Amino acid sequence: MFTDTITKEITKIEGKNSQRINDIIALEKRIRIAVNGSEVMSLYCTPIMVKELVVGIFMTEGIIQGSWCADRINIKYEEDVVVDIPADGKVTTDDAVITSGCIGGITFPKRLKIQRATDNYSIDAQKLCNLFRVFQDASTLYKSTGCVHSAAISDGEEILCLAEDIGRHNAVDKIIGYALLEGISFDNKIMLASGRLSSEIVAKCAKWQIPIVASRTSPTSLAVEIAESANVTVAGFVRGRRLNVYTAPQRIINPQD
Repeated sequence: MFTDTITKEITKIEGKNSQRINDIIALEKRIRIAVNGSEVMSLYCTPIMVKELVVGIFMTEGIIQGSWCADRINIKYEEDVVVDIPADGKVTTDDAVITSGCIGGITFPKRLKIQRATDNYSIDAQKLCNLFRVFQDASTLYKSTGCVHSAAISDGEEILCLAEDIGRHNAVDKIIGYALLEGISFDNKIMLASGRLSSEIVAKCAKWQIPIVASRTSPTSLAVEIAESANVTVAGFVRGRRLNVYTAPQRIINPQD
């Protein structure tokens, strides 16, 4: 099994001084995913939580139309990470879209069945800010390498699972996959993300009716449009004691209001 980093000797330059030091670099590997031995897609990722990543992608995007069992997924850590999923259903990837940003993920926008959220969940604004600080402090791979994204799911009190990956979409897919494998309900949960909230990421969360999605950066216009349609709360620029609420503000409670 792969680790998540490698160590490489580099030259560090500060002003007129330079020195050779060992630096920690995030590992990037290709993952090749097959169904019944036939490859259907490949992508690049940080090769940890691979099963969670595959389950998150396949369950969210509905790639297999029929029965398959996550417990039977076979993963081999070779030069590439090779994944094979035994399944009885039909596989369709014709409408795949490579998503925006560095190390783009894969999504199938025509298949995402999004219903309007009708929950009554809410959280205090400063509690969300505090939770986000815990999330950032727990992102150890980012602290070591400075080149990965993080995502986490929370019940509003604590972080239930945190995932890191070179791709924003991969990190979110890992979290969704973890929750599905562990039987964690998405009701009254918060998705925390380190990177830009693109339409694909918000659509993934909306598909599972995760009521609040929060990031340290901003959403795109289409992400806002999807969130408004799905009644999902999008909070951006969560930094320190401040945040911007772009959609469904009823879930973010400000005691001063």
